[in-house]
Amino acid sequence: MSLEIVDLVKVFGAVRAVDGVSLSVASGEFFTLLGPSGCGKTTLLRLVAGIYPVGQGSVRLNGRDITRAPMHRRNLAMVFQSFALFPHLSVFDNVAFGLRSRRVARDETRERVTEALALVKLDAMAERFPAQLSGGQQQRVALARALVVRPDLLLFDEPLSNLDARLRDEMRFEIRDLQRRIGITTVLVTHDIEEAFVMSDRMAVMQAGKIMQVGRADEIYRSPASRFVANFVGPINELALGGIETVDGRRRALAAGVLPVWLPQSGGMGNGRTNLVLRPEALRVAHGEIGTDNSFRAEIVDVVYLGGNSECRVKVGNLQLSAVMPSAVAARLRPGERVSVGWDADDGVMLDAG
Repeated sequence: MSLEIVDLVKVFGAVRAVDGVSLSVASGEFFTLLGPSGCGKTTLLRLVAGIYPVGQGSVRLNGRDITRAPMHRRNLAMVFQSFALFPHLSVFDNVAFGLRSRRVARDETRERVTEALALVKLDAMAERFPAQLSGGQQQRVALARALVVRPDLLLFDEPLSNLDARLRDEMRFEIRDLQRRIGITTVLVTHDIEEAFVMSDRMAVMQAGKIMQVGRADEIYRSPASRFVANFVGPINELALGGIETVDGRRRALAAGVLPVWLPQSGGMGNGRTNLVLRPEALRVAHGEIGTDNSFRAEIVDVVYLGGNSECRVKVGNLQLSAVMPSAVAARLRPGERVSVGWDADDGVMLDAG
């Protein structure tokens, strides 16, 4: 493993900002710390970087214990949310700053800076100043400055949050493609779910200083470990379950007190209350029969156009459900119509209601 974190704890007053976190990041992996504001993800990144002293636990980088090492001796680089460029220095001098601080020879500095700027496609702008660059170009300068020192670990702290939506989309793919080309171990902090899904090999979802789940984007989205994770990474329909029984080897229950539903084959029932969680795209809506394990008559409440997809809200008795489908399909549906709505049993996830 490139980065190993073991039982890391950081306390600020009465707040355990990082609460016994352990995780490993493989060499060359793009790993994301994902969570809402205040969950501890930035604090964890700063503990790894050496910006904050570790309260308890250890950090190892390529087998070397860096828990108490100062930041400048960890051989890592960090790209900040604000880019932190020197406005009075040219692009070339901004990128060269770290090498000059390390007293790298002039010829080698020029060669490495030229190489780094070419890598981020800014070699033609070496003599410009930050104020003459777009937000995306400034972000690339910050990235080149981090890469030029040839770190063992690259850290990103909300690097795209200051960019507009279209540029943010472009930079996600540019950074991901660059990381793959150079193969550097990378850890990203973000609260943006789409950003995490696009860029990451794996991710850890955090809440209240703890790791709630680690996995690939598809694993976390399709098989969330808790209600918090399920809610955080995407919209859900949630049905309280009661009267769970086994019929001919299959599980069945009463959902929301009214709907008899077949349940997924896997997924636990804890000691407390259990809910069935369904992603909106798992639901099917049609005028006729839909052939799913669970199927009910419903009334369309509303159809909301979202571009390529639309959201169809339906009412089954007193229960309202949300289904997402291609807009070409949703265009045939109208509020007030009677339809069928349903889903296959294994498209649901059973989670502890607590």
